[in-house]
Amino acid sequence: MESQVRGGTRWKRFAVVMVPSVAATAAVGVALAQGALAASFSVSGQSFKVTAEELHGQGFAQYGAIDSGYTMSGDKTLHPVAVSSFQSATIKKLCQSVVTPNIPILGSVSLTLRAGDSSDEKKQVAAENLYIDVENLDATKAVFHGIDIGVAAGETGPDKGGKGPGLKEGKGQTNPNGFAQQATEADLYGVKQTAWATTAGTFTLPGLSMKLQQGTHECY
Repeated sequence: MESQVRGGTRWKRFAVVMVPSVAATAAVGVALAQGALAASFSVSGQSFKVTAEELHGQGFAQYGAIDSGYTMSGDKTLHPVAVSSFQSATIKKLCQSVVTPNIPILGSVSLTLRAGDSSDEKKQVAAENLYIDVENLDATKAVFHGIDIGVAAGETGPDKGGKGPGLKEGKGQTNPNGFAQQATEADLYGVKQTAWATTAGTFTLPGLSMKLQQGTHECY
């Protein structure tokens, strides 16, 4: 892969992109569906799957970090992630799912959440100041506008200096000298991803539908 030098450091080019995801808790989901609500959530010890037909975001930034959490037995875990952020985003046909295994008597139980199933952008999922800690992602197509690849992680965000959305308001676990990228806009299509956590200033989910089912039922 092609690489470039920034400030004496060699950065490998890449074009990894991530998309927002929704928390796997019914109570939070209902509250979000009733209107814009500040949200910060994760699934303790579990990753969750997300699909989206389309994502259109503004003020994109991305950098590497480590997420920490705990398993159901109380053991601490660490997960390398790519933290992706958007100042604002709209998402068409969002699906999010999480499977909780080994529940006594019931076995595995799946929670599936769907929202924004509309061609009208005003009826799609909307988010502001959104951060997603992603483990992996696939997309059929990704288009970046005004992309800057190879900036230092501490330089992400509209005001540089690491105070923009790319650093979770200064609270993200990141190396300020590490690799990052940013773009004025990002458009993704046919998205499939696995994430560990999501934080949002506001998250609005029109047409929210949630379903709890015994067994394994995932978005993909």
